Amino acid sequence: MPASQNESVGFIGLGVMGEPMCRNLSARSGRRVIAYDLDPAPLGRLAADGVLAASSLAEIAGTASVIFLSLPGGPQVEAVLRGANGLMAHGRAGQTIVDTSTSPVDLDRALAAELAALGIDFADAPVARTRQAAQDGTLSITVGASPQVFARIQPLLACMGSDVLHCGPVGCGQVVKLMNNMVLFQTVAALAEAMAIGAGSGVDEALLLRALGNGSADSFALRNHGLKAMLPRVFPESAFPTDYAIKDATYGLALAESAGIEAPGAKQTLRTLRRASEAGMGAQYFPALLRVVAGEV
Repeated sequence: MPASQNESVGFIGLGVMGEPMCRNLSARSGRRVIAYDLDPAPLGRLAADGVLAASSLAEIAGTASVIFLSLPGGPQVEAVLRGANGLMAHGRAGQTIVDTSTSPVDLDRALAAELAALGIDFADAPVARTRQAAQDGTLSITVGASPQVFARIQPLLACMGSDVLHCGPVGCGQVVKLMNNMVLFQTVAALAEAMAIGAGSGVDEALLLRALGNGSADSFALRNHGLKAMLPRVFPESAFPTDYAIKDATYGLALAESAGIEAPGAKQTLRTLRRASEAGMGAQYFPALLRVVAGEV
């Protein structure tokens, strides 16, 4: 049954995406939100938005009926759930845990089974689009859950995203998100190659991107990653970093292997991302791979 409007919502992980997601959840849900992060800085900022700070995972588990995770990846999700002081140790039957991180499909499915044995529901709901979308509450969220759990969490997810899609049972949200990122990374790599070849052949990069945008090569990646980051060579560390892209690409290729698909384009893109990381750009916004493709490093 739907949770009471008076029940608290927990939020664990207040990074680049998690902090604005938590802020929107507090502002739009009508629910009390209690949050936890190892860094006190975002907790301090969110206090102005009415978000309460938890001192531990146990406090979140003892307070919230629905708990959202927004963490860097599988190891952190596993630690928060399976750790000695984690949510499995302190959770209670009837709770719902929602992983908005990008995590391995097999891990989320295994965690869902372990939590089910404790009477705790689980959903994977990884988010897509940009940091600005997280701030605006216009994320794309792909959800893997039972129909009953999806109906329960959809109103809360709608506080953070404008497009919330139920993709099937647990794990399916991650599958769709990983495929989204696989296509995005390859598109950005293709843009990098086009920019490098065009510039090397005497065509201005800005003119080239304008022409591509006017034609059939137009894309979200061109209009956002290309024009806003690659063209001005702006690759901040406060955006989706190269090392995160490597993590997601690795998860996606694990799925390809399990499905018996070769995925040569994705493998080549992963090699380019790794070269960018090895060149010192691991913490920079991942379109920085352009600098590797163009021979700038």
